[in-house]
Amino acid sequence: MSKHDDHFETRAIHSGRDFVGETGAVTPPVWLTSTFEYGNPNGFDYTRSGNPNFRLLERTIAELESAEFATVFGSGVSAITALVSTLKSGDVVVAEENIYGCTFRLFAQVFAKFGVSIEYLDFTEDATFDKIADFKPAIVWIESPTNPNLKIIDIQRAADAAHAANAPLVVDNTFSSSYLQRPLELGADLSLISLTKYTNGHSDALVGAICTNDAEWQEKMIFAQKALGLQPSPMDCWLTMRGAKTEAIRMERHSSNALAFATFLENETDAVIVRYPFLESHPQYEIAKKQMSGGSGIVTTDLGMSLEKTQRFLNGLKFFPKAESLGGVESLCCHPASMTHASVPKDRREAVGITDSLVRFSIGIEHIDDLIRDVREGLSNS
Repeated sequence: MSKHDDHFETRAIHSGRDFVGETGAVTPPVWLTSTFEYGNPNGFDYTRSGNPNFRLLERTIAELESAEFATVFGSGVSAITALVSTLKSGDVVVAEENIYGCTFRLFAQVFAKFGVSIEYLDFTEDATFDKIADFKPAIVWIESPTNPNLKIIDIQRAADAAHAANAPLVVDNTFSSSYLQRPLELGADLSLISLTKYTNGHSDALVGAICTNDAEWQEKMIFAQKALGLQPSPMDCWLTMRGAKTEAIRMERHSSNALAFATFLENETDAVIVRYPFLESHPQYEIAKKQMSGGSGIVTTDLGMSLEKTQRFLNGLKFFPKAESLGGVESLCCHPASMTHASVPKDRREAVGITDSLVRFSIGIEHIDDLIRDVREGLSNS
């Protein structure tokens, strides 16, 4: 349970009604201004340095993540950039080997040039937790569930190992959502989330956030937001506030649909592998049940088909547009090897299970019978 008294659904709807002035507006407006008159009571001066829509969303996300602080950014990748910008030449990051493709690209092609190195380990192996301190990491970085293989990492155990190595633990919470999992409650120091996905839920805005209980980290994030120009737009913050109000009911439908969809793939198709956190066949099923209140909306499967047949199958689906994002009300499909993880070298992709026949489904809130029928027909026709 959250450390906050009110339930998630109530906090999502009733947080963030400041700055409404004398109007009494139930829904705060969008402050579409680049600058503010000097000396205003709330200290706003220039939107890159802060805007009422930023502050309202930050307060709401802090509530939903059970955090003291939250800082919003222009996207999930902007949030990643803000965190990595705190490192210096010679610093080492220890990370889960199945990491988001854009995170991999940032480390390999951008921050490596500034002397930041990264060591990839399999955080589902017991031996990994004993190795972390050997690298003297500046940060330990995990996702749970991971993208796209849906590995579930024991966050409390990772936090203990990171702290024993005098390093903070960063958890990318995007695939789970704040409704289903709150990393800070499990011992993490920083929870990173692409609000673009499940928080917004409507595929119409880009926003990211970093949540923490540490005031020093909060100051670093505020600095990065302003100094690096990583701020979001007021309109995108407003849209994400709107989306957060229905996050709870959407996540319940995403989760129930995804479990039914994964069960169909496992029982009624020739899929080689089906991964979903709340399937009993998942290798980390017990950990998932311990730290998540639902399985979320992503199902990953290896169809065991050729690259050409896999792509033909995906292109023939009616209710699953092929797209890289996730977490919206609409279902999507993704071919990681040619899309989200195309920047990861083929040998590294395949070493962590991202084959040419791997498919990631983002299950929306449509009627589950229609989604299953679409895939069943697509498999028959491919």
